[in-house]
Amino acid sequence: MLKKDLGWDAYFEAIWADGKMEECVPARVVSQQRGLWRVAGEFEACWAEPSGKFRKESEEGGDWPAVGDWVAVEMRPEKQSALIQRVLPRRSRFVRKVAGKQIAEQVIVANIDVALIVAALDGDFNVRRVERYLAQCWESGARPVVVLNKADACADASELAAQIEGIAKGVPVLLVSAKTGEGLEALEAHFKKGQTIVLLGSSGVGKSSLVNRLLQEERQSTFAVRESDSRGRHTTTSRDLFLLPNGTMLIDTPGLRELQLWNAGEGLAQTFADVDELASKCRFTDCQHVNEPGCAVQEALASGKLDANRLESWRKLQREQEFLERKVDSEIGAAHNKRIKILMRQVRQNYRDRDKGKN
Repeated sequence: MLKKDLGWDAYFEAIWADGKMEECVPARVVSQQRGLWRVAGEFEACWAEPSGKFRKESEEGGDWPAVGDWVAVEMRPEKQSALIQRVLPRRSRFVRKVAGKQIAEQVIVANIDVALIVAALDGDFNVRRVERYLAQCWESGARPVVVLNKADACADASELAAQIEGIAKGVPVLLVSAKTGEGLEALEAHFKKGQTIVLLGSSGVGKSSLVNRLLQEERQSTFAVRESDSRGRHTTTSRDLFLLPNGTMLIDTPGLRELQLWNAGEGLAQTFADVDELASKCRFTDCQHVNEPGCAVQEALASGKLDANRLESWRKLQREQEFLERKVDSEIGAAHNKRIKILMRQVRQNYRDRDKGKN
């Protein structure tokens, strides 16, 4: 397959020209499974593993490859595999904080142009969850589009879409049905040859069904959601890149049980631009928007211009982001202190060794 059919363009060509990687060839990561990456390029697609040097660099804080990445690989024809030597700088990436208490970043996909935030119009419909995805999408560098799936099974689909339009300022909101094909023509209007698109959302929203419909064949397994709460179980267990009939690349991802923000300050500002604009009009610059005089936010609440739930969502995500920033600063500080202790321990040992030499 030609590199340009996988999204290679002048941006990556310029990076490659400056990289001095004569013994390698460029490849795109098209699948990721348990420490192995499947790569494709102007050769037969194969599985790849990190070289010893690259593994060491990644374990010491470097970037592991993600689906969508362009990597420099050394081909091993005798083993029908490749060695990954380097990840090329990313043009965009969708990330989250890793699940649990660990303070670290997880790259979900890289080098994406459009992020489709898929939500289902069933019992699991959640406006606040869409706000969270929007914030991280705006931070990623990709253009977000909200896809409301299962429109065929929802009597008030237009009303729910209006709720999303109210919080997704300037973002296309599409009503679709992977089951019947409703709205797919409008969705495909956002696809362009050579672009990379990712499907994001929680389990059970119908991402795999959308993939099958767009590919015009059954490639991804699907299961029905629970009737009690419309929650789904993971049917997609790996991240995979597919080439659509029109030349667009589509990445399917497993459902995210949780999406904790990571370094999404600008994304939050973009998502809640209406709230930020109101806050800028408050009489006091340090207004907490509770009961201060001249608070434009409270005035908007009283007049109905601003929804109380949206304000609370803004506050919650701001608190989450501020907490993360404090923890990251603390982690950096702890790592710095640890390095200083190791250095001083070595200095003391050098002095002891010197003194022994004198005796």
